[in-house]
Amino acid sequence: MIAAIVLDIEGTTSPARSVREDLYGYTRKRLAQWLSENRDGAASSVIAATRELAGQPDADTAEIAEILRGWLDSDVKAEPLKIAQGLICAEGFRSGALHGEFFDDVPPALSAWHDAGIALCVYSSGSVRNQQDWFAHARGGSLASLISGWFDLTTAGPKRDAASYRKIAEAIGRPAEQILLLSDLADELDAAAAAGWSVLGVTRPGEPNAPRSPHRWISSFAEVDVLSSLR
Repeated sequence: MIAAIVLDIEGTTSPARSVREDLYGYTRKRLAQWLSENRDGAASSVIAATRELAGQPDADTAEIAEILRGWLDSDVKAEPLKIAQGLICAEGFRSGALHGEFFDDVPPALSAWHDAGIALCVYSSGSVRNQQDWFAHARGGSLASLISGWFDLTTAGPKRDAASYRKIAEAIGRPAEQILLLSDLADELDAAAAAGWSVLGVTRPGEPNAPRSPHRWISSFAEVDVLSSLR
């Protein structure tokens, strides 16, 4: 029986377009100014980490902005980029410029699973702050209270590494075989399965990632049977 469900966001709970056009677009427009205004404060760690990762120890804020925009455009899952995006987009969520977008089947499924006593967690390459804002400012009403755990690259590790899923299982205190991952990326399903988790692939019309064996794939959260063995 499934005791915990861990959710990917982009392409799984939410349209990839809404993440890439809304969050990425908002970040791209404000990145240079945010770095300049916060270089001695919130942006200092982002600047230092970007210099190190890019191998450019003397890069100024304009050059850092260009590096981060390049990573954003290439969808590079770089930690300093995700931290910057979380801090920049927080303002957008609070002002009402940004909202979390979810597929129609997601909110009722999350509510039903939560009411059934299943622990719900999120694991995304986006920062924990971005995740929490995405759920708290969902267009149809906040979903954040349904989630009991939040994991990103800094707290769990790379999403295609089995060790990351073992770390999450330890954090949430559930046996691996009682945890279900829902994701649209086959490589993530492979990693979670290697860690002993149950997995289901999520494939939705118009989303970019294709199903791949040997995993079972669904097109709606309504198809998830949490009472059966899914591995």
